[in-house]
Amino acid sequence: MKITEKEVRYVADLANLKLTSEEIGRLSKDLDEILTHIDTLNELDTSNVQPMAQVLYDAEENATLREDQERPCLGNELALANAPLAGAGYFKVPKVIER
Repeated sequence: MKITEKEVRYVADLANLKLTSEEIGRLSKDLDEILTHIDTLNELDTSNVQPMAQVLYDAEENATLREDQERPCLGNELALANAPLAGAGYFKVPKVIER
Protein backbone atom coordinates (compact mmCIF):
# COMPACT_ATOMS: atom_id res chain seq x y z
CA MET A 1 0.00 0.00 0.00
CA LYS A 2 1.42 3.36 -1.06
CA ILE A 3 -0.69 5.59 1.17
CA THR A 4 -1.77 4.81 4.68
CA GLU A 5 -4.89 5.79 6.59
CA LYS A 6 -2.65 7.85 8.86
CA GLU A 7 -1.52 9.91 5.85
CA VAL A 8 -5.12 10.37 4.69
CA ARG A 9 -6.07 11.59 8.18
CA TYR A 10 -3.11 13.99 8.17
CA VAL A 11 -4.01 15.50 4.79
CA ALA A 12 -7.70 15.70 5.76
CA ASP A 13 -6.68 17.52 8.93
CA LEU A 14 -4.58 19.99 6.91
CA ALA A 15 -7.62 20.62 4.67
CA ASN A 16 -9.81 20.97 7.77
CA LEU A 17 -12.01 18.07 6.62
CA LYS A 18 -13.99 15.90 9.01
CA LEU A 19 -13.98 12.38 7.57
CA THR A 20 -15.61 9.26 8.92
CA SER A 21 -13.61 6.05 9.32
CA GLU A 22 -15.47 4.66 6.29
CA GLU A 23 -14.48 7.67 4.15
CA ILE A 24 -10.87 7.44 5.29
CA GLY A 25 -10.74 3.76 4.33
CA ARG A 26 -12.31 4.43 0.94
CA LEU A 27 -10.04 7.41 0.22
CA SER A 28 -6.98 5.44 1.26
CA LYS A 29 -7.92 2.65 -1.17
CA ASP A 30 -8.79 5.09 -4.00
CA LEU A 31 -5.59 7.12 -3.59
CA ASP A 32 -3.54 3.94 -3.47
CA GLU A 33 -5.09 2.80 -6.78
CA ILE A 34 -4.34 6.20 -8.34
CA LEU A 35 -0.69 6.06 -7.25
CA THR A 36 -0.40 2.49 -8.54
CA HIS A 37 -1.75 3.62 -11.91
CA ILE A 38 0.75 6.50 -12.01
CA ASP A 39 3.55 4.00 -11.37
CA THR A 40 2.28 2.00 -14.35
CA LEU A 41 2.36 5.13 -16.52
CA ASN A 42 5.91 5.88 -15.37
CA GLU A 43 7.00 2.55 -16.84
CA LEU A 44 6.14 3.73 -20.37
CA ASP A 45 9.01 4.73 -22.66
CA THR A 46 8.40 8.37 -23.58
CA SER A 47 11.91 9.13 -24.83
CA ASN A 48 10.69 9.66 -28.43
CA VAL A 49 7.63 11.73 -27.51
CA GLN A 50 7.97 15.45 -28.13
CA PRO A 51 6.91 17.65 -25.20
CA MET A 52 3.69 19.59 -25.69
CA ALA A 53 2.49 22.75 -24.00
CA GLN A 54 -1.10 22.47 -25.27
CA VAL A 55 -2.51 19.05 -26.03
CA LEU A 56 -5.42 20.16 -28.25
CA TYR A 57 -3.81 23.12 -30.03
CA ASP A 58 -1.29 22.63 -32.82
CA ALA A 59 0.68 25.89 -33.04
CA GLU A 60 4.01 27.55 -32.38
CA GLU A 61 5.37 27.41 -28.85
CA ASN A 62 4.74 31.13 -28.32
CA ALA A 63 1.30 31.19 -29.97
CA THR A 64 -1.77 32.38 -28.10
CA LEU A 65 -5.37 31.39 -28.58
CA ARG A 66 -6.58 34.96 -29.14
CA GLU A 67 -5.31 38.49 -29.15
CA ASP A 68 -5.51 40.29 -25.83
CA GLN A 69 -7.88 43.22 -26.04
CA GLU A 70 -8.31 45.91 -23.44
CA ARG A 71 -11.85 46.13 -22.11
CA PRO A 72 -13.49 48.25 -19.45
CA CYS A 73 -13.46 46.67 -16.00
CA LEU A 74 -16.63 45.37 -14.37
CA GLY A 75 -16.69 47.76 -11.45
CA ASN A 76 -17.70 46.87 -7.89
CA GLU A 77 -21.46 46.99 -8.36
CA LEU A 78 -21.52 44.59 -11.31
CA ALA A 79 -18.82 42.30 -9.85
CA LEU A 80 -20.76 41.96 -6.57
CA ALA A 81 -24.19 41.66 -8.21
CA ASN A 82 -24.45 37.88 -7.70
CA ALA A 83 -22.41 37.64 -4.50
CA PRO A 84 -24.24 35.74 -1.75
CA LEU A 85 -22.92 38.25 0.79
CA ALA A 86 -21.22 41.59 0.15
CA GLY A 87 -20.50 44.72 2.11
CA ALA A 88 -18.46 47.93 1.83
CA GLY A 89 -17.64 47.07 -1.80
CA TYR A 90 -16.12 43.65 -1.01
CA PHE A 91 -17.09 39.97 -1.05
CA LYS A 92 -17.79 38.70 2.46
CA VAL A 93 -16.71 35.14 3.18
CA PRO A 94 -16.76 32.94 6.28
CA LYS A 95 -13.66 32.98 8.47
CA VAL A 96 -11.63 29.84 7.70
CA ILE A 97 -8.26 30.47 9.30
CA GLU A 98 -9.18 29.39 12.81
CA ARG A 99 -10.64 26.03 13.71
